Amino acid sequence: MRCLVQRAASAKVSCHGRVVGEIGEGLLILICGMKGDTDEIAHFMANKVAKLRVFRDSSGKMNKSVLDTGGAMLVVSQFTLAADTSRGNRPGFQNAAVPTEGERLYRKFIEYSKDLGIRVAEGLFGGDMLVEIVNDGPVTIWLEKI
Repeated sequence: MRCLVQRAASAKVSCHGRVVGEIGEGLLILICGMKGDTDEIAHFMANKVAKLRVFRDSSGKMNKSVLDTGGAMLVVSQFTLAADTSRGNRPGFQNAAVPTEGERLYRKFIEYSKDLGIRVAEGLFGGDMLVEIVNDGPVTIWLEKI
């Protein structure tokens, strides 16, 4: 599973001119299920993201998690995180989970995040979305569990 985590002052996702997910302060997570991923990996990643200390403490150091701050998460599926660019200039996506499994893993990640008490907004799985973010910092972290 691959996640691109961005600390956000705000973020929203629109599909066909309609806002489908929106948060204030928190994390925008672009997520891709990979071939061979399991529920255990989705659980691990949800815990990792929830406990990732990327928010400032009173001293200005990145020492707090989204759990500590009470922030929200906007979770957006993005199969292009599976891009293989090792050959030629056209990315290949053969390492991404098939859509049905990708959606199941996406939903599991969201479920596990909610179980931790995090407010979660979502994009539209498989949808053609417009994603807007006010990236705070900017802070952008790549996470991968294989």
